[in-house]
Amino acid sequence: MRFTCFNQNRLAFAITLIASVLFTGNIASAQTGATLLKCEHLNSPMGVDEMHPRLSWQMNDRHQGAAQTAYAIIVSKDSMQFSSGPAVVWNSGRVRSSASLVNYSGKALEPFTRYYWKVRTWDNKGALLTDSKTAWFETGMMDMGNWTGAWISDGGSIAKLQAPYFRKKFNAGKKIRSARAYIAVAGLYELFINGHKIGNHRLDPMYTRFDRRNLYVTYDVTNQLQNGDNAIGVVLGNGWYNHQSLAVWNFDRAPWRQRPTFCLDLKITYEDGTSQTIYTDESWKTHSGPIVFNSIYTGEHYDSRQEIPGWNTANFDDSKWNGTSFRAAPSKKIVSQVMVPIRNVEEIAPKSVVKFSDSNYVVDLGRNIAGVTKVRLNGDSGTVVRLTHGERLFTKDPAKKGHVDMSNIDVYYRPKDNTDPYQTDVVILNGKCPVEFMPSFNYKGFQYVEVRSNKPIKFEKEDIKGYFMHSDVDQVGRLSSSNPLVDNLWRATNASYLSNLMGYPTDCPQREKNGWTGDGHFAVETGLFNFDGISVYEKWLADHRDEQQPNGVLPDIIPTGGWGYGDANGTDWTSTVAIIPWNLYMFYGDSKALKDNYSNIKAYVNYVNKISPTGLTTFGRGDWVPVKTSSSLEYTSSIYFYVDANILAKAAKLFGNKKDELYYSQLASKIKKAINYKYFDKAAINYDKGTQTEMSMALLWNIVPDQYRLKLAENLAKRVAQDNMHIDVGVLGAKAILNALSENGQAETAYKLASQDTYPSWGWWIVNGATTLYENWDIDAARDISLNHMMFGEIGGWFFKGLGGIKADERQPGFKNILLKPNFVSGLDFFNSNHVGPYGPITSSWRRVNGKVMYDVVVPANSSADVSFPTGTKKVILSGKNITAAKAYHVLAGSYRFEIE
Repeated sequence: MRFTCFNQNRLAFAITLIASVLFTGNIASAQTGATLLKCEHLNSPMGVDEMHPRLSWQMNDRHQGAAQTAYAIIVSKDSMQFSSGPAVVWNSGRVRSSASLVNYSGKALEPFTRYYWKVRTWDNKGALLTDSKTAWFETGMMDMGNWTGAWISDGGSIAKLQAPYFRKKFNAGKKIRSARAYIAVAGLYELFINGHKIGNHRLDPMYTRFDRRNLYVTYDVTNQLQNGDNAIGVVLGNGWYNHQSLAVWNFDRAPWRQRPTFCLDLKITYEDGTSQTIYTDESWKTHSGPIVFNSIYTGEHYDSRQEIPGWNTANFDDSKWNGTSFRAAPSKKIVSQVMVPIRNVEEIAPKSVVKFSDSNYVVDLGRNIAGVTKVRLNGDSGTVVRLTHGERLFTKDPAKKGHVDMSNIDVYYRPKDNTDPYQTDVVILNGKCPVEFMPSFNYKGFQYVEVRSNKPIKFEKEDIKGYFMHSDVDQVGRLSSSNPLVDNLWRATNASYLSNLMGYPTDCPQREKNGWTGDGHFAVETGLFNFDGISVYEKWLADHRDEQQPNGVLPDIIPTGGWGYGDANGTDWTSTVAIIPWNLYMFYGDSKALKDNYSNIKAYVNYVNKISPTGLTTFGRGDWVPVKTSSSLEYTSSIYFYVDANILAKAAKLFGNKKDELYYSQLASKIKKAINYKYFDKAAINYDKGTQTEMSMALLWNIVPDQYRLKLAENLAKRVAQDNMHIDVGVLGAKAILNALSENGQAETAYKLASQDTYPSWGWWIVNGATTLYENWDIDAARDISLNHMMFGEIGGWFFKGLGGIKADERQPGFKNILLKPNFVSGLDFFNSNHVGPYGPITSSWRRVNGKVMYDVVVPANSSADVSFPTGTKKVILSGKNITAAKAYHVLAGSYRFEIE
């Protein structure tokens, strides 16, 4: 489901109320029952290799109090046969349960098979509802032994610059019923059949540790094949597999580094029931083409004079092409890429084009994005056009004013010469016709594009477009308010989050493209409140398992070619291994990530425990990029050690491991006691030096004893006031401070910080023109000033929690029971928040009317909510009746309006 952004006005509130009415059933529903069926949290996925895939659905019932009391799941190989017969592989029968996330438990699934499934549900009165529509999923290889093809390459070395092109001609002599292409690549690829690109994915397959795990992608190519002669074409890019550009992160020294290689099976099923497999072997042909250099880090170079018209069609003469060579498989683990793909999600027309000369233009897209540009270029043969992508323009030097300034993003690049310019595509024209170019194997972070050519060219605004590229996750959160700054901050946070979602969470899309672990878990709640990202996170957690050392240690960038196993890759960063699985459990009610990573969390906690016998540890990076005040490294690292041990104890309890539950509960208690013994001042009700970060973290992560909690929050609010109502935190404090205040009676102070628009603040970036979040509070900092960074991104999730009050209930996760604790802060006339959870749309919206607050709630079918009101609320009216304002009010599915004085 996708939401557009709403403007900050009362119309947005009215629209929310209309949506609530339509959802909850004051208008009769045409159909009730299960809807939005998903397998592995995806719609109709192909290439499923799980033996017991997860099946989930929502209940479509608009009646007040709607709930599911039983379900039945039927899975069949035949879309028309669900009652009985040999095609039915699983009929769960009627199961008395409200669960809507169930693992397949039927006959063993077969490879290369489409399975159809539907769900039957019963309501809270025991009445049978309408069966769901039929959904499907399709299995893939299921086992490594089912591959037919071999891994092939062009035989080039890692130093060869030109991208290899491959082709295979074959004949399909009978009428085709179906065809599937399965392609595994070390590097990147684009796949063609009969001259047409297959699919709309970008940068496939996703980045993994290539010597330990490779991904394959499945395509339905039935409609691309034809009776008679056909041709397959494949172009390979380097990606992270053969990194040729040099930088401080040592990408070029990755232990897996090799010339790109691939393996492909094309399975064709004919109408007469026979089948044929076209696969990679030495009969394929290879040649170089117009992509003369490609680096995912810097750019792509394209010589249009070397284009090969028709190279991927059946009638092409490949007699002058070379043979291919076999290669060893990059790893012993080739698994299906069952996750949301990267796509060109949004096309952006330029806001302006400034012409400096006939050979120099600067394009402004009007906003900062991750992605690529597509250009149309005319000029003489041999004309070299450079397209330099950056985030800033020079403003002070008269000679450079208005030109692209790369100084904030090229600081870690270490080129050996000038042949690989940073964030720059190079296009050589052929002089015959307009050259259309968009890089195949690269992306950048940018707002501006400088076009320079060695000869005059004619270049117009219509000749360039930007494409916002990212993992194409569905949007599941929206908000609007009476404060434009809040709405713009939310949009900027989402833009940064998406810019840094490329099959794994990254820190920035230009300077590094690294999967920094800290950035990933600081922003995980923001991500999950706004986007359906579970498939991306589960893939990234598999990367964690690949990278973990035998002793439990993790690097602080994942995946990595080796960089990041230092002495600072400690708990505050690599707690991703525990925090992200726990958050997936909270948001989806799905324990698979916790189960898959349980032994990895355990190994990690055991390692930290081994090097930290007192319960305190200095293993970490600390409160990175604070405004001015530093916090104790031992204190902050020890808190994350506690967080990890505590999550591990909870997971052990969930899985019935009593021995581990006892051991790690005691360890968590030991760590907390050690922190409080050394750092908590009971007289002053303060921690260590009393920084905003130190007090905030004690509150957010439940370190402070309960009897001192509210007083500590009060002292934190006083400290903020002493700091002139501004933040003085780094990344750890930015994660903690807003939540620490709003969850402990200081929501007014939290909102003032969140809506502050002078330095230092999130809003300071916005009033200075930011459309994404920055890396540094100081926009004029000499370094660490990427303009598209996610490490300060918790604020995007806090809006839902701190103002809308939408929270998951640990006792009934996945929003089975929703905790609604809104804060009606002064300075806002209205605030609307909506989140689509596993059970459906949740609405928490409020506005001020004639001295009262009107609070509207929507609770989806098959779930419930506990509604709590801010301390000091005098009177609450629901449906004309007074209710107790001092305690949580439990409501079932439906829509509700509370009047609050």
